[in-house]
Parts: sequence; C-alpha cells; structure tokens
Amino acid sequence: MLFNSVEFLLFLPIVFTIYWALSKKLILQNIFLLTASYFFYGLWDYRFLSLIIISSLLDFIIGLQLKKHHSQRIRKILLSISLLVNLGFLLVFKYYNFFVDSFVSLFQQFGYEPSITTLKIVLPVGISFYTFQTLSYSIDIYRNKLEPSKSILNFFTYVAFFPQLVAGPIERAINLLPQIERKRVFDYKNAKLGLRQILWGLFKKVVIADTCALFVDPIFADYTQFSTVGLVAGAVFFAIQIYCDFSGYSDIAIGVSKLLGIELMQNFSFPYFSRDIAEFWRRWHISLSTWFRDYLYIPLGGSRVSKALQLRNIFIIFLVSGFWHGANWTFIFWGLIHALCYIPLLYLKKNRKNLNVVAENNVIAKPIEFFEVIKTFIIVTFAWVFFRAKNIKEGFDYIVGIFSNTFYDESFISKVGVKHQDLYIIIFFTVLMFIIEWFNRSSTFGLGKLPNSKVLRYVFYVFLCLTVLEFFSGKSEFIYFQF
Repeated sequence: MLFNSVEFLLFLPIVFTIYWALSKKLILQNIFLLTASYFFYGLWDYRFLSLIIISSLLDFIIGLQLKKHHSQRIRKILLSISLLVNLGFLLVFKYYNFFVDSFVSLFQQFGYEPSITTLKIVLPVGISFYTFQTLSYSIDIYRNKLEPSKSILNFFTYVAFFPQLVAGPIERAINLLPQIERKRVFDYKNAKLGLRQILWGLFKKVVIADTCALFVDPIFADYTQFSTVGLVAGAVFFAIQIYCDFSGYSDIAIGVSKLLGIELMQNFSFPYFSRDIAEFWRRWHISLSTWFRDYLYIPLGGSRVSKALQLRNIFIIFLVSGFWHGANWTFIFWGLIHALCYIPLLYLKKNRKNLNVVAENNVIAKPIEFFEVIKTFIIVTFAWVFFRAKNIKEGFDYIVGIFSNTFYDESFISKVGVKHQDLYIIIFFTVLMFIIEWFNRSSTFGLGKLPNSKVLRYVFYVFLCLTVLEFFSGKSEFIYFQF
C-alpha cells in the first residue's frame, strides 16, 4: 500500500479511529497495530510476510537467549545465527543474481562459460530496512545496551510498525520498542504537527518528485540525444527527485507515527544545505548513516586507529553503503565517489568542521557558505548520475555528454515529451520548497515553523492541499522501495 494512494487515504483514518478507541487496553491496541501493519505490508505480496515473521521470531528468541546465557562463546554463536540468517535472506533475495552475473562475467573474460543460472527472484519490499532493524536489536542486547523484550506481541509490533516498515527510518529498539511497550496518550498538539508533516511529505513526493520524474526518466533513457543543458537538467532534476521522494516518505512516516502517539527519529535534515560531504552524510538518510557508524565503523576502530586503517574504514563504510542500496556496480561506484570526497576532509581534520546549521541565526548565507553549499550540491549531483545510470559506462557517457554535446537544443522540451508549462511548474514549486526549508532549516522538517498569523497558516495549508490534489495520481511508487 502506497502512502500516496487512495487506499491509504481510507486505511489511515480507519486505523487511527480503532487504534485510539482501544487505547485503554494496551494489549488490544498492539494486537490491532500489528494486524494493521501486516495488512499494510501484505497488500504488496502476502507471501513475504513469512520473511518478516521468521526474522522477528528468530531475533525475539535469540534476544531472550542472549540475556539468559553468560558464556561469551555461546553469546557469540547466538549473535552469529542472527547475522547469518538475516543477512542470508538479504543476500539471497537481493544479491544472489548480482553475484552470479558478476562471477560469470569474470570467467568469460578468460574464455570460460560457467553454467550457473540466475533465479527469478522478486525482491521483498523493505527487506533492507527491517533486516537492519532486527539486527540492531540482537547486537544491542549482545552488547548489554538493551534488555530483551519479554512480549512477543510487542516485539513483532516493533519490527512490523507500518509507517516505517518499507522505507524507514531504520528505528533502533532502544527508541521504538519502549514506546510500543507503554501506554500511549493522544496528544492533540502533536497530532496536528503530524498532519502538517504528512502534508509536507505528500507535497514533496506528489508535486515535486513525481513531476521531476517526467523529465528524469526520458533524459536518462535516451541521454545521447540531449544537449548539455538537457543533461544538466536531468541530473539536477534527479537530485531533487530522489531527495523529495525519499525525504517525503520519511516525513509521511514520521507524521503518521505522531498521529499514533509514537516518535520516530529524524531521517533527513536538509542535506542540500550542507557545506561539505561530511555534513551531507550527517543530514542524508540519518538512520542508515548512524547505523553504519555504530555497527560497522566504530567496531572497525573508527577514527581512533592509524591513518591507513582510517582510510580502510572509510572505504568500507561508503562501499557497503552503496552496496546496501542495490545489486549493481553503479551503487558501489556511487559510494566510492563519496568516499573519495570524504577522505580529504578526514585527513585535514575538517570532517567535523560544519556541525552547526548553515547561516545560523542569519537570513542569508555568507558568500563563502553559499559557495560551499553550491559546491557540495554539484558533487552530490555528479554522484547521483551514476546512482541513476543503468551501468557505470552509461554514467561516464552521461558526464562526458555534458561537456561534449551541443550546449543547447531548442527541441529539449519536445524530446522530453512534456509541455513548457511543466518546466515552469516544477521550477516554481522546487524554488518554493527550498525557500520554505531554508527558513525552517533549524527545525526537524520543512513546516516545523510557520508565521504566527493563523490566517496565513491556514491559507497556506489549503494551498498545499489543493496543489497535492491537483497533482495526485495514486500510482507512483517511492524510489527507495526497490532498496
């Protein structure tokens, strides 16, 4: 079920009403929440519910056993089982064909033709997200940072919590599980904030991301036919599309959770206002970047080791991050680009230079800050080209085309297959979005702070609602569903 669908517009009010009607009985409320979550996920493919249930049951049992046993050898075995099973599911469903194709291609270079065949595997929606969520639970118990849940109902509800089940944020049990286990009280003020965040997320997804896709898809599909201006437009529109698509999902997920009396972590903090790549990764997909930091980078030694090992750790983190996104060398190369941009900051000890908000307490950024933001956006957009390309060669060809093709082609719009007004519309709404987010960059989302005038606020709400309804199609999936 998509957040931007008619089905969800019917599903959410029904869930909200029954959920709070059961608030006096926590066990009934959680039974209903778990049922609603399984129903929400099962509409994609009910068969894959078995994977969530198996993963949940496994880590629930292992969590109890980790608490029971004090032998370090037994505890390591238990944790290894959790890692092997959960990552095994991920490797089979997401990466099996990739490894087979890569293996066959390698041997073909030497004149051999291995007879290994690929499998017709359908990728379960959200498997990368809930796998990391259950893994963090077992690892935290192993590290004695978390007490295991004694209620199978509460734990299953934590894993399957529908707002963030298929595309995050990747919630830690330390934050979400205690909220599942305790009685929730309806907070009218927080619910209003949740509705506002849902509206902002829908605006970014339905109005901006989906409109950007009208340009991005045809340009990347036939990039050799476009001029420099067309290729630059395609790259920039994709950078905007993927941000609005993914952060839009996160805003809706966090907003829906607020309606249910549950707080999820912030997953985006205006990453395109970053002044360097290090700051970008502190603001982009925060739940994933902090997951890799806590469960991979720090265990590898982090920055407390020699320069050579720091270099190794950075490459591992970014390459694994790229690989997490999908079974294609383009994602790995995308991670490599970010690693190469991050390493100079680390060696010059400037990776934690920009910890504050850009132009903090000022309306306009200083010239140097403005330059740094634009420079970082260009680097990120360059890397996004490879993320979006079908393969690395096409990514390079796309970049080469920017510098070697005709600068401008008057038939650009007709080649894309859209109207001129579509271009003006997306530019207008993108500029509007960035202006609003600029003035809210110290908040947790784009509509965190609004004018004190009640009339102006509600006029703006009506404007956003009407705009979303005008652009609403109820058909397009979120980009990160494929990861």
